[in-house]
Amino acid sequence: MSFPTNLRLASVTLVTLAALGASIAFAAPPAKPAAPAKGAAAAPAKGNAAAGKAIYAVKCVACHKPDGSGGVKLTGNPTPNWKDPKTWADPKRKNMDAYMRDCITNGKLPSGMVAWGKTGQIKPADIENLIAYIHVLAKR
Repeated sequence: MSFPTNLRLASVTLVTLAALGASIAFAAPPAKPAAPAKGAAAAPAKGNAAAGKAIYAVKCVACHKPDGSGGVKLTGNPTPNWKDPKTWADPKRKNMDAYMRDCITNGKLPSGMVAWGKTGQIKPADIENLIAYIHVLAKR
């Protein structure tokens, strides 16, 4: 096979896998999250970074890369680079933990982020673990 044919085949395969993953993610029955206590959305992550690392390796690494450098563009915006201080200083992420909690829970359809929490694929405690691990990635 020639290089363009191989590239086309790889592209079609990746798009197919992404579509399959999205359909699985959105086909799961929505979880019924407990109502957060007043002010809970702004609370800092209290998770276990080691437990978050294990989840990250399975659910997040494909789009956010093993080192957290992101940059993968699935639809609209590239995935964030957790190692870049500008990502953490972005005004729309004023309360970074609450922002990440919302993104992981509810997804961001325009950028291709799956609603992991809303679909019940990642439980609230594990979302906190992921947030704790993302903080570890930012410090590397």
